[in-house]
Amino acid sequence: MKNKLIILFSLLSSLTLISQEMTHSFSLQEAIDYALENNRTAKNAQRDIEAAKKQKWETIATGLPQINGSIDYQNFLKQQVTVIPSDFSDPSSELVPVIFGTTQNINASATLSQLIFDGSYLVGLQSAKVFLEISENAKTKTDLEIRKAVINAYGNVLLAEETVKILEKNKATLQKNLDDIVKIYENGLEEEESVEQLKITLSGINSNLNNTIRLKKVAYQMFNMTLGLDVYTNTILTDNLETLTVQHIDLGLLSEEFSVDSTIDYQIAENDKVSKELLVKLEQSRALPTLSTFLTGGYLSFSNDFNFLNSDQEYFGFGLLGVSMQIPIFGSGQKSARTQRAKINLEKSKDELTETEQRLKLQIESAKSDYQFALEDYNNKKENLNLAERIENKNQTKFFEGIATSFDLRQAQIQLYSAQQEFLQAMLDVINRKAELETISNKINN
Repeated sequence: MKNKLIILFSLLSSLTLISQEMTHSFSLQEAIDYALENNRTAKNAQRDIEAAKKQKWETIATGLPQINGSIDYQNFLKQQVTVIPSDFSDPSSELVPVIFGTTQNINASATLSQLIFDGSYLVGLQSAKVFLEISENAKTKTDLEIRKAVINAYGNVLLAEETVKILEKNKATLQKNLDDIVKIYENGLEEEESVEQLKITLSGINSNLNNTIRLKKVAYQMFNMTLGLDVYTNTILTDNLETLTVQHIDLGLLSEEFSVDSTIDYQIAENDKVSKELLVKLEQSRALPTLSTFLTGGYLSFSNDFNFLNSDQEYFGFGLLGVSMQIPIFGSGQKSARTQRAKINLEKSKDELTETEQRLKLQIESAKSDYQFALEDYNNKKENLNLAERIENKNQTKFFEGIATSFDLRQAQIQLYSAQQEFLQAMLDVINRKAELETISNKINN
């Protein structure tokens, strides 16, 4: 038994390792599509829609015919005694205790009920439809946010990957420079300060490289979690940062006019206003009468012994048809107060809708401005990188020719490294700013 358990645990451990070692590769669009299906928040938003559909039917069903059955069995352990006059013609005659009925009885019945009119039911039907719309809009909002999160996470991974490549390249170049300058110094043709300057620069590159490698691991884990994968899943990204940047350059988006009414935030705010209107209708409907009808039928049987299952046991049938109307007459102002409170909340929701509309207009303009700046900054940083590379190459040549100092070379190198990071960040900003504009405006162009 012990050996079997060891084998079982070994198999489970192996399956766990295999699942962690499975490799997934994604382009950006593939990652978005995968996340929309497997992200845990997205799945719960879809479940909310399914729950809203069930709640809608639950509301509808309350106005449809209802059938309920019941079986009641009674066994009097001690029967109730009733007294009657010994002489019914003489009310003052002696009272005699008697027992009516049998010790046991059973009652089986079924009732069919149907709601004929209820104002709150009609409002409930409208509310169920609105609640479904709210759930669907919430799902759309969730999908937009997940799409943006995937783009951000995908870009962060690519940024980390590119940063590691650049730092490794810079490290290799610096190491070669250091090896060359050490040889020159050992031959007495260079000052010790030049060696020390390069060592300082190389030390900084090593520190940044080690930190970026750690951040790259975290970026992959964040990406996996955003997609709904295990954080330790091996993933490969098939797009590269520069290609994605070019794909996300869309000058037509800057001149496009966006309709606030089509944004998901506006639609959600409008849903809230409609729901408040329905609450007002609900409170007003409570002043109307409700009308329902029912039909009940069943059988009764009586006996002093439990022989209700015998074939010769006699059962007595009965039937009842009824109509019920409830009319609210006086509630000490309660219904009026509830209606006024609902109207106040409705006025609040109207102002909130207007506030949402104005806020979205501002956010869209701000997002367009940020996107335009990202495009301009990308071109600027790309040009600056080319200039920084030429300056660093010239200073490196001058340094080994003895024209420039080690301090001049270090300054040119630091300027180059800064330009490299700024260019990578500028590419990422183009991607993220476009995603932000698309998310706010609810305009997705795949």
